[in-house]
Amino acid sequence: MAQHLRIRCVVKTDQTGAHERIHEVGGAKPDGSHWKLTQEKAIACIEDGTYVFYVESPVGHRLDAIVAVSTEGGMTLHKYLKTTAEREQPVKLLSVPTCPEIRP
Repeated sequence: MAQHLRIRCVVKTDQTGAHERIHEVGGAKPDGSHWKLTQEKAIACIEDGTYVFYVESPVGHRLDAIVAVSTEGGMTLHKYLKTTAEREQPVKLLSVPTCPEIRP
């Protein structure tokens, strides 16, 4: 069974394409430990059933993060994260705070 993790922060890029805007997502596990994953790793975890990621926007209203696919001419170009409430751009994910640097 997948573990539910709340995305509490993101590492953004300067890119404008929907699939390029988020580099990493992060948060805290129920045990209090911090986590941060690249967008690619988070996608893999959703696809293999390891994690279900979500944001609260507004607080108390849960929106699941899903794997979106950008296509052109019927061909899959890129996978990226967005919430169930969004069309193309991951606006809700981009609205969470920027992740602090996690030092070893």
